[in-house]
Amino acid sequence: MSTSQTPGKADFDVIIIGAGISGINAAYRVQTELPNATYTILEARDTIGGTWDLFRFPGVRSDSDLHTFGFEWRPWQPKKAYADGQMILGYMKDAAATYGIDKKIQYHNHLTAADWSSADQLWNLQITANGEPKTLTAHFCIMSTGYYDYSKPLDVEIPGLENFKGTIVHPQFWPSDLDYSDKNMVVIGSGATAVTLLPVVAETAKHVTMLQRSPSYILVRSSNTLQERVMHAVLPRWLALKLVRLTWIIIPWIFFRFCKAFPTAAKSLVLTLTKTHLPKGTKMEPDWVPSYNPWEQRLCTSPDADFFVGLKAGKSDVVTGTISNVSADTITLDDGRTLHPDIIVTATGLRLCFAGAVALSVDGEKFDSPSKYIWKGMMIQDLPNMAFPIGYLHSSWTLGADATATMACRLIKHLQTQNVSAAVPRLALGGKEGMEDSSYQMSSGVI
Repeated sequence: MSTSQTPGKADFDVIIIGAGISGINAAYRVQTELPNATYTILEARDTIGGTWDLFRFPGVRSDSDLHTFGFEWRPWQPKKAYADGQMILGYMKDAAATYGIDKKIQYHNHLTAADWSSADQLWNLQITANGEPKTLTAHFCIMSTGYYDYSKPLDVEIPGLENFKGTIVHPQFWPSDLDYSDKNMVVIGSGATAVTLLPVVAETAKHVTMLQRSPSYILVRSSNTLQERVMHAVLPRWLALKLVRLTWIIIPWIFFRFCKAFPTAAKSLVLTLTKTHLPKGTKMEPDWVPSYNPWEQRLCTSPDADFFVGLKAGKSDVVTGTISNVSADTITLDDGRTLHPDIIVTATGLRLCFAGAVALSVDGEKFDSPSKYIWKGMMIQDLPNMAFPIGYLHSSWTLGADATATMACRLIKHLQTQNVSAAVPRLALGGKEGMEDSSYQMSSGVI
């Protein structure tokens, strides 16, 4: 539904919240698709980068290839498709500076509340700027805040963890001075963070154990495939980069559809591939066979089989079991087995957080986001002029976030050409029938 009421004067046509990869991408789309629009980016922290500046644990990297996780408008140049956090951060800073996006960012500006005024047809934003209250107004907001809480990780109960006398670390807040050389480490978890962390710390630590309640699929991917090398050898660089990116979009999509159409065959294929990278004589049960089919939960990626190097060298191992208790220096499992770490890393997931925990309201009335449906994966039912760039789970996040940002710009253009001030998704009478209750059809407890 649209509203043609005359809007009030706003400080900006568009305000983007967040200077992470989604926010930088949204800014580029706004300034290219809407060249006459005024915009700014509000960033709560003191620098660009979002996730890639926050996460500092050893080995932090994207679980997706950078050809698709990177920006379409700024092709990823390095030949390796996977990169560590610092390379990604540098890439983002370079992209923002090249297109003047960095000059649009207001740092230390934390959005705490946003109220839509039907009378003025604009958003009133309450901000804490360098510790002081500030108000800005905008006709349209793009909430590029990601999906997790930056200040608090997921709460997971681990019996007796408070008794442990060694060092306890969560990857989200990795201490810069943590010395794990010649130490025994237990990483609790089996998701992307654990799979990313283990091979790097295993190079220096005495021994690293990944302790999991249940296994995850770990898919080995080459970071520089034969077809990429051929494309770069025979084609102009600009064309090779486009085709390489297209390849990284199409092949994972085909594999995803294969997993959904033929789950049993897909499971057999992935497990067969996994076995080829394990030390000889390794039994698949219970550590390597998940209880679910591929893509019922996200697959973890191991670029160039890095995860398996430490396993073969005896520097790391995987243990499957449930923690019964943690004492001063011991983790005891339900079956009686014990682990004796100097350091425990709780790689147990991220705490989900919608819209950066901003208090949303319409005409002063609290907006109940959880009760609403999502329109086109971009806007929330009954919430005017606000888009939420949400990435894909079965492909690179940025592909989905870019689709949202592009569509948001199309919507704003449409409003301008139709002389309409607001767009509000409404649910038609009986419209709930046949609609999914969840945007992500995943069985995992965390994303």
